[in-house]
Amino acid sequence: MGRSRRTLPEELLLLALDPATGTTAQPQSLDLGLAGAQLVELALAGRIAPDGDRIAVVVPRPTGDPTLDCALELLRRRGAPVRAVHWIGGPRLGLRQTYLSYLERCGMVHAVAGQMCGVLPTTRYQATDNEISREIRARLDSAIRTGVPPDPRTAALAALAHAVGLGKHLYPGNEGRSSRSRLRDLIRHDPMGGLVAHAVMDVQNGAGAQPRRGPTAPPGRQAAPGVRSAPEPAHGVPMQPRHGSMARAVAH
Repeated sequence: MGRSRRTLPEELLLLALDPATGTTAQPQSLDLGLAGAQLVELALAGRIAPDGDRIAVVVPRPTGDPTLDCALELLRRRGAPVRAVHWIGGPRLGLRQTYLSYLERCGMVHAVAGQMCGVLPTTRYQATDNEISREIRARLDSAIRTGVPPDPRTAALAALAHAVGLGKHLYPGNEGRSSRSRLRDLIRHDPMGGLVAHAVMDVQNGAGAQPRRGPTAPPGRQAAPGVRSAPEPAHGVPMQPRHGSMARAVAH
């Protein structure tokens, strides 16, 4: 995969960045969305494909993108198709920071050091070229307003934006209600994007990263897996402070 185009995780992150504050909207659900965006990007690159509600590796050849290739290798090591909800709900420590650091190296954002509550060091990221974010946003706006079926990449981006709750960030207030509804409807234009977006919402709605064991169920009986529809995620999830040896806390 060449690096002439931005990947879906990068575009999703740029959409979530507030140009005024340098914070990211929906930080906790955004982490799930980035993991899902990696799956869609790998599918667009022909490396994986949906297998029911599971993800199967079809071409294990690296893409040339280190972060995507790490995800591809982890999927390959599973040895069998994995449920999208289990993959997205698994630990993805540092994924958002990985993409922010990459965007900083590429000159798309720059880091601004600060403090939280006057004590905890934080880092906010300001876009260096708002034209890039405007171009990404324009693709979504066009798909919403024209009603013309978007290309798979834009459809997947719309599905992921809806799944992580960016609708209220992109189209706020009562005046944005119809746009948020149409953003949600774009989910149907890309099967892989739809599968991943629903998995992101299922994780937020309580689906675990690993299969439930059901210790109270009688022997020999298993609860049938169900897919629940999720409401639009809540806006404004507070940042959780980082612990450990991290020298900087990433602002939400």
